[in-house]
Amino acid sequence: MTAYIIRRLLLLIPTLFGILIINFVVIQFAPGGPVERIIQQYINPVISSSSGMGRLGGKSSTGMTSSGSGGSSYAGGEALDPAVIKEIEQRFGFDKPAHERFFKMVWDFIRFDFGKSYYRNEAVINIIFEKMPVSVTLGLWGIVIMYLVSIPLGIRKARKDGTRFDFWTSTFINIFYAIPPFLLAVFLIIMLAGGSYFNIFPIRGLVSSNWDELNWGAKILDYLWHITLPVICIAIAGFATLTLWTKNSFLDEMHKLYVMTARSKGLAEKKVLYGHVFRNAMLIIIAGLPGMLVAMFFTGNVLIEIIFNLDGLGLLGFQSILNRDYPVFFANLYIMTLLGLVIRIISDIMYTILDPRIDFETRDV
Repeated sequence: MTAYIIRRLLLLIPTLFGILIINFVVIQFAPGGPVERIIQQYINPVISSSSGMGRLGGKSSTGMTSSGSGGSSYAGGEALDPAVIKEIEQRFGFDKPAHERFFKMVWDFIRFDFGKSYYRNEAVINIIFEKMPVSVTLGLWGIVIMYLVSIPLGIRKARKDGTRFDFWTSTFINIFYAIPPFLLAVFLIIMLAGGSYFNIFPIRGLVSSNWDELNWGAKILDYLWHITLPVICIAIAGFATLTLWTKNSFLDEMHKLYVMTARSKGLAEKKVLYGHVFRNAMLIIIAGLPGMLVAMFFTGNVLIEIIFNLDGLGLLGFQSILNRDYPVFFANLYIMTLLGLVIRIISDIMYTILDPRIDFETRDV
């Protein structure tokens, strides 16, 4: 197992490097980057003063040079002194060739030095740590609730396969599966958060504005009060899938020969189910946990964070893409990818703990 873990850790390097190359190429050369945005801010007064005057001196009212004219490649570049454009490029590091910017980024990321945000005078790592508690909180609570409900329900559905209980629960599960989480969020706000009917739950932040003044018991209640609706929306996204995974996995194991043998020896049904079937049936659940964790913490919360005004990593990544804030975007991507790969290795280790028959040493990575 040690050799397998070492091989997997070594594979992190080319994987992260490849992801950084792809995203650097796609995002770095996209139009409307930070340099262009700053230039547009500089020339906005020029645009405003010349609005409605059409073309002036061979230039359009948008600041773009007319056909056949030379000058800067940036929109509105002719409206600015070249020295100003050069200063803007140096400020963002765009005065260097693309390959130099890329390898500098790789070297900085190896040292977890993500630089400063283009639009906030603050270190990127501090911004990420500031937003992380929101996403981690929502993700952890979502997974805890989802597992506490889905696994017992899936086991019971396996034991009651083909009965009315199985039929009706499957009906409700399919209904929940068909409802997008963001649509459920809007519905809950309308019904329970002051939208049109009841004003029971808040829809802003994780705690109230007077949270520091509350005693510890009131703080816990206030915190649970704020996260109830967003956590329900996050948990419901994977609820149906996890329940059906659990049911099908247990059904598959319950019809195997070793289970029939255990029953023929007179073992109690609970002993057979939880002493023999459970450990093997849970392997598929563990296999899907890493991807579920990453999705819950980072990629799956964007719309929920926007709808409930929760300032987490999902919203941060979305805003950094819109603003072309490359340091924030790449750092967010880097951390998500690294955590996902490390969690998958931990998942493999848990495989061997639950089932010692699995030997990763004898298989290729």
